[in-house]
Amino acid sequence: MNFTESKILRLDEAISTVADWQRAGQKVVFTNGCFDIVHLGHIDYLEKARALGDRMVLGLNTDASVSRLKGPLRPVVNEYARARLMAALSFIDAVILFDEPTPSQLIEAVKPDILVKGDDYTVENIAGADFVLGRGGEVKTIALVKGYSTTALIEKIKQGYK
Repeated sequence: MNFTESKILRLDEAISTVADWQRAGQKVVFTNGCFDIVHLGHIDYLEKARALGDRMVLGLNTDASVSRLKGPLRPVVNEYARARLMAALSFIDAVILFDEPTPSQLIEAVKPDILVKGDDYTVENIAGADFVLGRGGEVKTIALVKGYSTTALIEKIKQGYK
């Protein structure tokens, strides 16, 4: 197993690892998404999220989950490749794949201190927010970089290759 693969955890490994970090006094940030074609908007968002705590756990949608959310032609990049790419980022400490419609079950299992989403969400409609707040944690939104989205990038590529 290489370094990036070692950061891709099963749920039981993630639960244990996060608990160890928290016992050591570290604040654990959690965020989630598809991260299909990684772009500047993703990197900026993830860096800012990680800066809110000591460790960062990323919930990554499985291929089946991405297809249900984004349509049958997505993802462009398969889950193994997406997980390795995310794990390669120095500011991500753990990646966990999830297949459910929302990451609520994952959040309740991992018990992060800080839950983060982009500012296209409000705290009221962030999956898992009630759970994190109920445990005394924080829920934050981060301003997204305008003009960057995977969907827009795919459209630009399609237009260029007609």
